[in-house]
Amino acid sequence: MRRLLYFFCIGLLPFTGWGQSTDGQQGLSFKRSFIDYKSPNAGNFGDFKNYNSGFEVGYQRVVGPVEVYVPIRFGVIRLVDEIDRARRTFGELDAQVHYRLIKDKPINPYVLGGVGAVAEQLKEINLQIPVGAGVDFRIASSSYINLQAEFRLSLADQRNNLQISLGWKHYFGSTGTPKQPKKSEAVDSDGDGIPDDLDLCPQEPGLKAFAGCPDTDGDGIEDARDECPSIAGLKIMNGCPDSDGDGISDKDDECPNLAGIAANNGCPGKDRDNDGVVDEADECPDVAGSVMTKGCPDSDGDGIADAKDLCPDKAGTAPTGCPDSDGDGVDDSMDKCPDQPGPATNKGCPELKKEEKEYLRVAMRDVKFQHNKATLLPESFRILDQIVGLMQQYPGYNLKIHGYTDNTGSLSINRILSERRAKACYDYIISKGVISKRVSFQGFGPANPVADNNTQEGRALNRRVEFEMIVE
Repeated sequence: MRRLLYFFCIGLLPFTGWGQSTDGQQGLSFKRSFIDYKSPNAGNFGDFKNYNSGFEVGYQRVVGPVEVYVPIRFGVIRLVDEIDRARRTFGELDAQVHYRLIKDKPINPYVLGGVGAVAEQLKEINLQIPVGAGVDFRIASSSYINLQAEFRLSLADQRNNLQISLGWKHYFGSTGTPKQPKKSEAVDSDGDGIPDDLDLCPQEPGLKAFAGCPDTDGDGIEDARDECPSIAGLKIMNGCPDSDGDGISDKDDECPNLAGIAANNGCPGKDRDNDGVVDEADECPDVAGSVMTKGCPDSDGDGIADAKDLCPDKAGTAPTGCPDSDGDGVDDSMDKCPDQPGPATNKGCPELKKEEKEYLRVAMRDVKFQHNKATLLPESFRILDQIVGLMQQYPGYNLKIHGYTDNTGSLSINRILSERRAKACYDYIISKGVISKRVSFQGFGPANPVADNNTQEGRALNRRVEFEMIVE
């Protein structure tokens, strides 16, 4: 054991000296780690359920394109030759070199290698060689979100492992970037603060927004594109005013102070229904309406003409004209949750939170029954009460209850047992005040197993009741 530590310390010295020999950036990292000792040694890479959690803090120092990184990591692991619930504590100390493929960009990928010492249960120590890759995502000038994956080749049997870490990285100190010399003063002939080499109108004082060209009337339209450069106007009128707001600029309007139509050179035309909208612009010239609806009637006054309004007797919102009580953009006629805002993709209902979806997913493990019976055990009531609370919180959702068994015994008996267990959950939830039409149940027997029925642990996982909340 002492010999292993000795060799690790000797391997660490060159990295430490290299980092101390430069005045480059240095920093700290804080990460959450996920460690898998089982998959590499069992030959089934990437099984998520084998990952255990850990915590990492590290020191880094930049030397050109290379970063010397020394992390300390603590956590728990499960070994391939141990039972599912047996865990070991471990601590790691590494010396790594990260070679940056891209530097000083918003996204900086790198590859890594190094050497590390691992102590299990604070007594078993072995050496490991980490290799992998990572990427830094810049969130501030010196701060990054870091994602890293590595394979650790162990010199001890059954100790190869995969590690994935996610966390925050921050740098301190000088970047080593040389200071740029001051640029010589640029020539600005018109004194508008824009150098002549960037000024499209170098002899006329202008605005930066127009590359140094003027806007004499201050209407936001540069003189070169303004048909009325000395009179403030509208962009839609090419810089000319429209005093009566009829869409005809004053310079082309024979009645500039009286709204009219283009066919009458800006002067008013005939209005058969006397609704204030001339016939030429009136989409309903024989039925009185409003200017907002282009002369067509709007019974509910919501600004949407009756002919285009799906709810003409109820004030609503565009495009349908129907009311939207919760203001989520889904009108009440189509909204499954009219009193709770939610996206149209979920029929107007709020989406379940991530942790609520996860609770429903794992609830199946905690709902228990008497052996070979459909009688709920008391420890299951707490889980079901939580589901009742979710149903009360989300009144627009329905609940589907699916019962399953393992493949032991008769298929018909298993189907009956799975349905009775699903119904037991249904009866409990209904008894707590949830409306029965919002809840359904069904038994599937040994169908859709989630684990191997050839093992005791797998059969235990397959004997379950699943819960799904959906908007229908």
